[in-house]
Amino acid sequence: MLRWLLGKGARRSRVERELAAIDPQLWSLALKQHRFLAGLNAQEQDSLRRRVAWLLASKGFSGAQGLEITDEMMLSIAIQAALPILNLEPELYEGWTEIIVYPGGFLIPRSEVDESGVVHEYVQEAAGEAWEGGPVILSWEDCAPELNSEVNVVIHEFAHKLDLYQGDADGMPWLGRHAPQITPRTWQRVLDATYEQFCAALERIEAAIPADIDPESDDAEPWYRVLPLDPYAATDPAEFFAVSAEAFFVNPAPLAGACPDWYALLTQYFRQEPLLRFGGRPLPPPRLPAA
Repeated sequence: MLRWLLGKGARRSRVERELAAIDPQLWSLALKQHRFLAGLNAQEQDSLRRRVAWLLASKGFSGAQGLEITDEMMLSIAIQAALPILNLEPELYEGWTEIIVYPGGFLIPRSEVDESGVVHEYVQEAAGEAWEGGPVILSWEDCAPELNSEVNVVIHEFAHKLDLYQGDADGMPWLGRHAPQITPRTWQRVLDATYEQFCAALERIEAAIPADIDPESDDAEPWYRVLPLDPYAATDPAEFFAVSAEAFFVNPAPLAGACPDWYALLTQYFRQEPLLRFGGRPLPPPRLPAA
């Protein structure tokens, strides 16, 4: 009982019950609804199903603002969340117990300290949030299947959980037993270099946007489209890792082409090669332009 209360996963018998309870038709439909799973072979699908069963046995789902959580919703979220740990130990998602789902975007209180030391408090709308030692919070409106083939709120937030496991949210996940070939020094070096390169490319793009175009508007999209990641990745290294994880699994070609060293490191960490699921290794776009 103590193991369950501490969020240390679930007993094997409970996982086996959840595995047997997954409806074959719902499973088949869920796989089809998430097109980035189309390239999984039979063995990978079996591994994914077992990771999904572990998640369903280990985490409780709660609907916020009157949202009724259905089996289809739980299965969809669990499938997306399980993909990053397809070949990793489920223990990386231990230490917490709840997934909270809102119907749509939700508000989170924020505070920032400016250069003068003044604290500014405000409320920000979010589509997802991962709390250290606490729940993952999701907007169903933003994480429902097939909403957008180039972003994935669920993978993003569960990447934060990987980052937070045995450490701070700093873009440096615990490498542990599953990635002994990667040293922390190597990870930090590649992360820092790629993050700085991305931020510099974003600054050049923002400087090139005409003055009569709002950089925050849809009219600026053609300029940002040349980037391999959403501009939000430049927020800090933690967000860079989470946004990179999204791209790695749902739209890997631009990331592989523009940031090959970072992409190669992610393939070693996740023990997956998503490009092969998208019909082989297509011709990647050019690397990020140099300064």
